[in-house]
Amino acid sequence: MHLLDFGGKQGIIRHPAAWLWPGLPVILLLIPAVGGLAMELKCPAFPDGGRIPQIYTMPGAGGQNRSLPLIWSGAPTGTRSFALSMVDPHPVARNWVHWLVINLPPETTALPEGASGRALPPGAMELHNSWGTPGYGGPQPPPGTGDHPYVITLYALSVPSLDLKPATSLGEFERALAGKVLEQARITGYYGR
Repeated sequence: MHLLDFGGKQGIIRHPAAWLWPGLPVILLLIPAVGGLAMELKCPAFPDGGRIPQIYTMPGAGGQNRSLPLIWSGAPTGTRSFALSMVDPHPVARNWVHWLVINLPPETTALPEGASGRALPPGAMELHNSWGTPGYGGPQPPPGTGDHPYVITLYALSVPSLDLKPATSLGEFERALAGKVLEQARITGYYGR
């Protein structure tokens, strides 16, 4: 077995006979040495598993309800759009929807802080959160219920757009994604009071 470097991409030759008998017709099987680059999602405001800063919470929790900044990379070939969700699966919250975005163009690699309602890429659409309003609705967990996990998931889709109504439920959103997700990446932030 031999490790080769092809312009920054490594591969393994699985048939050593290719080196011993160059004249012998041998089919080479090249596989990634480390694996392909997986899609990755990050939030500059906190590390995965970290605490969400108060500025991104609802005013009732002392924040300014600014939508989180997000950056991503490694979208798979064939990505034609992205969708995004932010959901609180805590037993008290029961999958409370904080943010649903669809039809993000495939060339998108980031959303700046405060993009909700103001600076989304052309064509992107924000659905209603569990408060019944469109766009981002930051954390505001009930006091005394401990830290809540806020799971942010980015979906790379094989379709250019989803045709959903603004008041789409989380279940309807998930059903619309079925069979269209090429890859997904997620991070989780925590907040409690």
